Amino acid sequence: QVQLVESGGGLVQAGGSLRLSCAASGNFVSINSMGWFRQAPGKQRELVAKITTARNTDYADSVKGRFTISRDNVKNTVYLQMNSMKLEDTAVYYCYTYARPTWGASRQEYWGQGTQVTVSS
Repeated sequence: QVQLVESGGGLVQAGGSLRLSCAASGNFVSINSMGWFRQAPGKQRELVAKITTARNTDYADSVKGRFTISRDNVKNTVYLQMNSMKLEDTAVYYCYTYARPTWGASRQEYWGQGTQVTVSS
């Protein structure tokens, strides 16, 4: 079992920055892909960014050039640096990982509890 604990959310003014972090803990063999999803009121949950073990990245078009995802494989932590934030970035952000819990087991999806990010004018 993998537990994901998110931190760094909060209130920020438009044009400002926030840095989210998500630390994985518990019993697992390996952490593979990690990423961030978000869900705004009335909207479907969408992928914001993801990063592989090899540090290949993928971003939603709406955040390219503004957000940067990174990871620390020693700390089992993924980060999301959010710059030049816009009102439409307001959402609950969820940390995600695709991990192998034990040897011989298939990879499974794990989710954080979500953290609120609010951008004000």
